[in-house]
Amino acid sequence: MDPMAITFDGLGVRFPSRRGDVVALDNLDISVAPGRIFGFLGPNGAGKTTAIHVLLGFLSATSGRASVFGCDVRETIARQRIGYLPEHPDVYRFLTGREMLRFAGRLCGLDGAVLDQRAEAVLQEVDLTAAADRRIATYSRGMRQRVCLAQALIHEPDLLILDEPTGGLDPIGRLLVRRIISDWRDHGRTVFFSSHELSEVELVCDRVCILARGRVVAQGVPHELAAPGERLEQFFMRVVVAEAAPANGGR
Repeated sequence: MDPMAITFDGLGVRFPSRRGDVVALDNLDISVAPGRIFGFLGPNGAGKTTAIHVLLGFLSATSGRASVFGCDVRETIARQRIGYLPEHPDVYRFLTGREMLRFAGRLCGLDGAVLDQRAEAVLQEVDLTAAADRRIATYSRGMRQRVCLAQALIHEPDLLILDEPTGGLDPIGRLLVRRIISDWRDHGRTVFFSSHELSEVELVCDRVCILARGRVVAQGVPHELAAPGERLEQFFMRVVVAEAAPANGGR
């Protein structure tokens, strides 16, 4: 049996402060099967980006463990199979789009004809072929978002981690990202993405997990989580507000 694409096993992250430790993640147990689109949801401050940073090796867990395809995320080899788009991406704006992708591809070990082919393929995939030889400084915000998505795709990773991938995109751009995410799954790859656009999540995700205050408050198939006639957004609000209620009541 293939290992899970992502596993959080009792994952905890605490940050020290003068008033005592701040709990960012509290005993997360999450498994993401290969070849699935997994939505990682929660209000601001819920711990989503912290969890992603643990997967990427940017942060160390305080307790528990995280793995990618059965490999502990603390090992460098685990990150070789990951493509990542951060929430606020940026690039070297003095480069052209094509130059940026060639640079990213070389960092991932690509060269020669393979690199040329992959650069052209991802430029076409994110609809930037016509702007490929313009400096990124001349790109709109949405175009910069798309070229950053292209650099995450350049090495054909088995796991694509996207943090708010449709931020700054117009409706056409959001449709393009949804198509790319779906195509990635259709080719047997895994997509793990965080988003506040719950309508987007509802359209493409096989499973979702909702965090609140660093804890998992719900996970499962989107249409099975919500009550009959209830949208995912309504369910999200209901469970997040319920999680916050004890803290508010104690003030």
